[in-house]
Amino acid sequence: MATIYRDADVNMGVLKGRRIGVIGYGNQGRAQALNLRDSGLAPMVGNRDDEYKDRATADGFAVRPIRAVADEADVILVLIPDEVQPEVYQEQIRPSLRRGDVLCFASGYNIYYQAIVPPEGVGAIMVAPRMIGRAVRQLYQEHLGFPCLVAAENDADGRFLQVALALAKAIGATRFGAFASSFREETVIDLFAEQMLWPGIIKLCLLYFEKLVAHGCDPEIVTTELHLSGEFVEIAKAMITHGFFGQLQLHSQTSQYGQLSRADRMAPPELLAQVDRAMEEVCSGRFHAEWVQEQKAGKPNMQRLWQQVLTHPLAQSEAKLESLRKIITRPHEPS
Repeated sequence: MATIYRDADVNMGVLKGRRIGVIGYGNQGRAQALNLRDSGLAPMVGNRDDEYKDRATADGFAVRPIRAVADEADVILVLIPDEVQPEVYQEQIRPSLRRGDVLCFASGYNIYYQAIVPPEGVGAIMVAPRMIGRAVRQLYQEHLGFPCLVAAENDADGRFLQVALALAKAIGATRFGAFASSFREETVIDLFAEQMLWPGIIKLCLLYFEKLVAHGCDPEIVTTELHLSGEFVEIAKAMITHGFFGQLQLHSQTSQYGQLSRADRMAPPELLAQVDRAMEEVCSGRFHAEWVQEQKAGKPNMQRLWQQVLTHPLAQSEAKLESLRKIITRPHEPS
């Protein structure tokens, strides 16, 4: 059982006198900066000149260049995308680091694959909400929490972990629970979901659509049944409240029997071999190397893959139902 830290386990005093800098004001950057401020801290925001800087300014932050914030801060939250972190780190953050400074990441990716290697004496911690930025902000405002993974590298005396926990509490995570983890564990869990679980779901959904349409079913009705109805969301919510298997009892017995009796068919030996392959590519760093090369080449494969999905009949069916989708989603959009 993982160690789980709650509000009462955290000493916020470790942040007293610390100068906190938030690098990047995207989804996570905005949510965490606002939550930190509402928790009584005074985060500085570093961002390049773009629309995110404008939003941070509108939110009341005096936005400064990334290098200037790195020079002044001694706890730096690196909340820019993984793929741009190494370059920004080397050029604008690394020259400013001093012994005792702390770098905080929202994912384990660049530390695990050693794309970023902090100098000796500089702490590397992770505060990784298992939630999109918008929800991190919304749940904080509703006085609720969200799960979060925390970790600290090269932390013999535990002082860097205490900083991670204080930051986790300040953004609202320990209201729910901050789970002791590692950079490796967060990276492997995250990438394995992205390269095994969600690709499998994507492929099965496309097969569902293609087979039903091939057997004479109306594409728009299939699209509605597949995801536009929101049944996916309701099933996911039921898993939270009733458990992964418990939610099955909310379905008809015909559905229960059909799902349970046919589940093994969807995992033949050849699929299991691909699952092992996905895990090996994540753990060995082969995927990381492939993605680095893809970026250097200008992302040609990514462009080709997007072109394939955007021309799929399911995407065309969705386009016909766009007005209906807006009606369904409007009540759920944040103000």
